[in-house]
Amino acid sequence: MSLALIIHGAKDLRLEPFATEPVGSRQVKVQVRAGGICGSDMHYYQHGGFGSVRVKQPMVLGHEVSGVITQVGAAAVDLTVGDRVSISPSRPCGQCEFCQKGQHNHCLNMRFYGSAMPWPHIQGAFRQEMVIDATQAYPVSDHVSDSEAALAEPFSVALHAVSRAGSLMGKKVLITGCGPIGALTVVAAKLAGALEVVVTDITDQTLERAIRLGADVVLNTAKNPDALNSFKPNRGAFDVLFEASGNQSAIVQGLEVLKPRGIFVQVGTGGEVTIPLNVLVAKEFDYRGSFRFHEEFALAVSLMNQKRVDLKPLISHTVALNNYLEAFALASDRHKSMKVQIDFASA
Repeated sequence: MSLALIIHGAKDLRLEPFATEPVGSRQVKVQVRAGGICGSDMHYYQHGGFGSVRVKQPMVLGHEVSGVITQVGAAAVDLTVGDRVSISPSRPCGQCEFCQKGQHNHCLNMRFYGSAMPWPHIQGAFRQEMVIDATQAYPVSDHVSDSEAALAEPFSVALHAVSRAGSLMGKKVLITGCGPIGALTVVAAKLAGALEVVVTDITDQTLERAIRLGADVVLNTAKNPDALNSFKPNRGAFDVLFEASGNQSAIVQGLEVLKPRGIFVQVGTGGEVTIPLNVLVAKEFDYRGSFRFHEEFALAVSLMNQKRVDLKPLISHTVALNNYLEAFALASDRHKSMKVQIDFASA
């Protein structure tokens, strides 16, 4: 039995005991050390769900976590007690038609931590200890902190988004929306060879972090609604648009500065929006969605282990487990925070 952050309904989040299951032969037990609050966690906390998805039973939140292995099953031969690991929250079945085609992120029987989409709900990873499949544990190097290791999941989302765009070598890239995913897309785009990355957002503190993560130009569209106008001549200046806000105004502005036959990758979601189809048709855009990840998780951890990326600027706050309500309040204020993490080893 350990403590876990359990959502019961909108604004009803409790720190409560939660049973830990026995360790199977191909499983390991992990003491969770760091967990990052994601946008979906905030939707569950603030609204009890999103869209038609509602919390119908008490559910442990969280899916961005790291920890240390405390027990190893007999058949988990590649892992040992004491290994520090980043934990992939994605558990596709491996047998459905999409898994068989290598599209594991579209698995028909996906078990993704902290999701109220299925019934019964999939319990999340915001708990002091948990048992996971050995295949979910990715060892991290000594120089990678617990906080950094917990960023592998959102970084994987950004890496998948970049893979959806095709080659970025020598391309000019626009990223609209600079929350954690938008900021991490800066890192992923630069790794993929983007020549220039321009980022828009409505808060200065998020844009300052984007600069530290490698952005070439940042524009505050709240202070200057016409900030993208200089990119409009000749039917647009950007080869690829990553839309990470889910905001209709940002989508429209982005399409105005995307070149004909440009690639438009929608990463952020914000409810129902209207897409200007006349622009989509007239400029022959290639419009692509991007959802979760699979093989990118191993890449994310490998890039951190090899010191190819520095994701530390993304982390704005680390809050003790007992102060979890403070953590969620901070995460809801984009003028103060970027990525808020909870220290599960503090209780």
